[in-house]
Amino acid sequence: MKWDLLFFFNSVLLGVGLAMDAFSVSLANGLNEPEMTRGKMCKIAGVFAVFQAVMPMLGWVCVHTIVQYFRAFEKLIPWIALALLSLIGGKMLVEGIRNKDSQPEKVQVGMAALLIQGVATSIDALSVGFTVAEYGLDMVLVCVLIIAAVTFFICIMGLMIGKRFGTKLSNKASVLGGAILIVIGLEIFITGIL
Repeated sequence: MKWDLLFFFNSVLLGVGLAMDAFSVSLANGLNEPEMTRGKMCKIAGVFAVFQAVMPMLGWVCVHTIVQYFRAFEKLIPWIALALLSLIGGKMLVEGIRNKDSQPEKVQVGMAALLIQGVATSIDALSVGFTVAEYGLDMVLVCVLIIAAVTFFICIMGLMIGKRFGTKLSNKASVLGGAILIVIGLEIFITGIL
């Protein structure tokens, strides 16, 4: 592989493709917490960006070291993503349904939930390490930095859109956000199995 415009274009497209799950989860987080500060938005987008960069890098390392073990683990990826996102989404759904008639409480995305979301939305990016296996270390580092930057930008957009509609949807936001997370988990599961 050589350094050319196509390499950068492919890296951006890879970033957009990988960031779609993180965008949807960011949208759900924004819906769930319409009063979110800019600093927290940057923290959330930053966590997703880091995970979206680290996972392909780990996949690349696996290709160059322990391919046999990674191939066995690859079959579990859709199951793990489904379990994690269903757990978080189900919790949001239950809380939203319980608080349907009451004044919505300020539910905030904690660091533990954010880390679980980061893993769940980026675990399928491990397989991207296979697609960039022919890259040298310098090229794969540039590629994952581009993926991180694209993911950060897309997640900020998702959070902004979610915040805007979260204010309008008030106590339905938790139910909608939970449903979105479960649907994302199902989408990752179905596409991973098929």
